[in-house]
Amino acid sequence: MMISLEDIKKAGETLNSVVYKTGLVYNTTLSEMTGNHVYLKMENLQRTGSFKLRGAYNKIASLSEEEKKKGVVASSAGNHAQGVALAATIYGIRSTIVMPKHAPLSKVTSTRQYGAEVVLHGDVYDEAYEEAKRIQEKTKATFIHPFNDPQVIAGQGTIALEILADLPDVEVVVVPIGGGGLISGIAIAMKSLKPDVHVIGVQAKNMPSMAESLARGRLLTVDGTPTIADGIAVKTPGDLTFEIVQRYVDEVVTVDEDEIASAILLLLERAKAVAEGAGAAPVAAVLNRLYRYKNRKMVAVISGGNIDVNLLSRTIDKGLVKNGRKIFLNTVIPDQPGTLWRLLQLIAGTGANVLSVTHSRETLDVPLGSARVELELETADADHVQTIRELLEQHCYRVQLQ
Repeated sequence: MMISLEDIKKAGETLNSVVYKTGLVYNTTLSEMTGNHVYLKMENLQRTGSFKLRGAYNKIASLSEEEKKKGVVASSAGNHAQGVALAATIYGIRSTIVMPKHAPLSKVTSTRQYGAEVVLHGDVYDEAYEEAKRIQEKTKATFIHPFNDPQVIAGQGTIALEILADLPDVEVVVVPIGGGGLISGIAIAMKSLKPDVHVIGVQAKNMPSMAESLARGRLLTVDGTPTIADGIAVKTPGDLTFEIVQRYVDEVVTVDEDEIASAILLLLERAKAVAEGAGAAPVAAVLNRLYRYKNRKMVAVISGGNIDVNLLSRTIDKGLVKNGRKIFLNTVIPDQPGTLWRLLQLIAGTGANVLSVTHSRETLDVPLGSARVELELETADADHVQTIRELLEQHCYRVQLQ
């Protein structure tokens, strides 16, 4: 293999005064829900808000003086961008980062603040990558690959060294996968030092490029669909990372958008931790895919916390709806005085909280003399939602839940 345990240990020395040794935090809620001893590796609290600084800095530290003079260029959906920008700024060298046009505004702004020139190009990471390579050929700067590079992989692998230092008897490590750099570094270190540890990768079901490649036994490009886990939305894994994952990773699972949204919400409420979609994916897997593991010491790597505030708001709503704690309800009532009041009285009697009411007579599908009412309700759980529905239907309301 191109990356050894010694490479990762050397990276740890290089990063010693630059990155934070992030916490490994035991989570009671997840442990009780799964029957395991679940710990969270809090890379969302790392400098730049994600693990990416580790690999980017280790790579830039390895450049010759001549290479540093020519600067660096990278492509990224956001986290690698910030890691490269900060690492380059620390070394006083020029950095150009190509990001997809729809990258979260917060990540674009942060990348500029860390000192990089940002170029917005393409709709997905792979298109930004092609533009970055074009710029690299023109400027002769060094391209800092986000995952398919030995020095980058070695830098990411330092997370495993920290996990083992804090929890020597760890049994399962759950890691998000986009291009595969993070899990490659962690898996090499883990399997070298503690071969019986199970290393499990997690992808978004909307963009399962590594999972599909492993299933077919060859590298594939997967044209998936958008995902809230934008940090792991990579169409084509690296050839180097694919080889490492084949050799060292025990299993790769996928999680859907609702499961990721629920995991983000759970981390906010129960762990007091802000995680982006990619960072929450391992928690979604722990909750929904790893049922066969019981009474194991399990680490979920929360890879990043750089989530756009507007997306966070929508994600919270999605998670609340999935868990039955918020509903959007439509019904039709007679357009007469007191009928809206009676509807709201019924709902209030169940203990639901009315967040908003929209009353409309003009929609084409509503008969003359009637009005459509759209309600946003705060509820306790799925059983509470069912109680409200049954009560309204008993009183002859035709109910639609969105």
